[in-house]
Amino acid sequence: MLKKITVVFFLILFASSTVFALEFSADSITTQKGGYQIKGKLFYKADKFRMETQAHRDMSMITITRIDKKVAWNLMPDTKTYMEMPLNMQNTPKVQEKYEGEIERKQLGSETIDGHPTKKYLITYKTNNETHQVYQWLATDINMPVKTSAIDGSWSHELRNIKIGTQPDSLFEIPAGYQKMQMPQFPGMPSGINMMKKAR
Repeated sequence: MLKKITVVFFLILFASSTVFALEFSADSITTQKGGYQIKGKLFYKADKFRMETQAHRDMSMITITRIDKKVAWNLMPDTKTYMEMPLNMQNTPKVQEKYEGEIERKQLGSETIDGHPTKKYLITYKTNNETHQVYQWLATDINMPVKTSAIDGSWSHELRNIKIGTQPDSLFEIPAGYQKMQMPQFPGMPSGINMMKKAR
């Protein structure tokens, strides 16, 4: 169950392949039907980002993605170890106005989300030759989505406490003292985020 929820979280958050120029930090909250939440902290630069999450009550995880180096690192602070994976551009944060595969958007109204004036849209998009729809709340003061949700209410993702400003480069480097681990490989089993996608 935890694996499935974690998969949904990453697919919601990292659903775009376009680099966003704005630098910021924000609290990331993904809510599943039934009220289960995954909370994290996102730090974003044009070609790199860092996501800190509490993957389990007793385990924290940090993901650093370096678009400039075409690599992603999963850090386990509790054991001071990390794993390296090849970059998958589909897993970069969804912070652009246009939704990946978008074919239509319809404005439904205006709301205030976490202090930001937003326009609420119904977005229709295509993926794998299938048509889907989501709601998006686009903040007009910073020109980026601050909330996205399924139209049936089964999930939502929100960025709160957004702070625009330069992010230190040290956030996007492997800390000193961390030991590299090899990604487990089994015959016929894909690695990284692709493995999680297939687990849905």
